[in-house]
Amino acid sequence: MQLNIAKEVADRRKMTTGQLRQRYAETFGEATNANNKAWLVKRIAWRLQALAEGDLSERARRRAAELGNDADLRLNPPVARHARPAATPEPVAEVLPLRTAHRLPPPGAIISRRYKGEVLQVRVLDHGFEFEGAVYGSLSAVARKITGGHCNGYAFFRLGKEVG
Repeated sequence: MQLNIAKEVADRRKMTTGQLRQRYAETFGEATNANNKAWLVKRIAWRLQALAEGDLSERARRRAAELGNDADLRLNPPVARHARPAATPEPVAEVLPLRTAHRLPPPGAIISRRYKGEVLQVRVLDHGFEFEGAVYGSLSAVARKITGGHCNGYAFFRLGKEVG
């Protein structure tokens, strides 16, 4: 009997996962828990092709068995070790200096901008920005409060690449 593998694969791709699992059980003689449709299609196609055109030669089977016997196979994953060896020193957390954006004036400075006929003033703090009595974490948050939408704070306050 001549088997058209391409047609068989095309037919399998149209099946649901449940139908493929049933076909897998018929083809291999055992059920599967797999739900991956592409994998099921490939496995069934491989098995149909092997049945139609012949499986591995006896020589190839013997060689595979030899390789399997020589292989160092792990049946269980290695045991996790939580303790550190005594020779390894504990890592030291390094405190990095806070880098502020080079476009910002120093803390205490006032950033001014005329917007919709009103002069807006924002005070630069060590850790944030003060606008109308509230402290914001970023210039973008201040710009969002003013405009009501997302806006880049540096662009809104016209702070270019260099301050000065």
